[in-house]
Amino acid sequence: MIDKPDIDERTLAAEVAAAWSVDVVDLVFMPVGLDGHAWAYRVETADGGRYFLKVRRGDFTPAAVLLPSLLRAQGLRQVVAPLDHAGAGRGFGGYRLLLYPFHDGGSRWGRGLTDRQWIEYGDFLGRLHRVTPSAEVAAVLPVEPYRSSAGERLRTLGGQAASSEVLGAFWKRYGPALHRLAESVDDLASRVTPGQHVICHADIHPGNLIADGDGPLHVVDWDAPILAPRERDLMFVYSADFGEHPINARRADLFREGYGALEPDPVLLSYYRSERHLDDVAAFLGSILDPEASTESRANDLHWLTRIAEAVADPRYAP
Repeated sequence: MIDKPDIDERTLAAEVAAAWSVDVVDLVFMPVGLDGHAWAYRVETADGGRYFLKVRRGDFTPAAVLLPSLLRAQGLRQVVAPLDHAGAGRGFGGYRLLLYPFHDGGSRWGRGLTDRQWIEYGDFLGRLHRVTPSAEVAAVLPVEPYRSSAGERLRTLGGQAASSEVLGAFWKRYGPALHRLAESVDDLASRVTPGQHVICHADIHPGNLIADGDGPLHVVDWDAPILAPRERDLMFVYSADFGEHPINARRADLFREGYGALEPDPVLLSYYRSERHLDDVAAFLGSILDPEASTESRANDLHWLTRIAEAVADPRYAP
């Protein structure tokens, strides 16, 4: 989220210091991410330490806290886990807080992965998909339902968008294509053959891969893991929509070198790609129509919404 939350930052810094027994000397807002319910800060401490603070309106899911700790214990060193190993974050008014180690380098969305990192990406996902969750974690992990509420949200918000000053022209141009997308998602959902369920990150695009140069990958944003077919994660690998340097034949070979032999189900890949597009469209429409959104936030969300809509409206688009 690029807009700051309505929080007194001195009070927030004091809460972080008390909750995690750290001597906070600076709290720096980071305008990153597209989640309209979450905000990020860099925390600096007197001993030179740095942490990543995530602030969420409402609760974190128990799986967002429990699963990363399990995966670290299983040897998946790329996982960035919160300092808390249980619960649903520390309370702070109407918000919840989680504190993480801070890693330099930034996301790979714009810079892409090196050859070595493509292999590591595949190796990490292969090992993640082979982990058996503990009974405690399995009890709190959602299970893939093979249906989406995004189509209904789109239909509801579409009427508002059509009469909106900021979205009227957009909706006139792209509305029909987005309605076709919703129909496509419903059709694909009726045709998928449920695959074997594994632990999936569910948002493992290059924006959630942090690295400094050709250094090791750090996998962040474990807010919504799920038990689902591995195509739930592989969609981000094989789609050209996520990151500025998507997969090609050579990168696919490097990924498979790390992951191992695989033949993804094309219908599942199509379903997850189109459903993600539809869900993002509905989320961006809602945030743009929010009367409390800033001009800067609306412009940012409209940029990403238009990027998706242009892809969907392209006659060559095929989920």
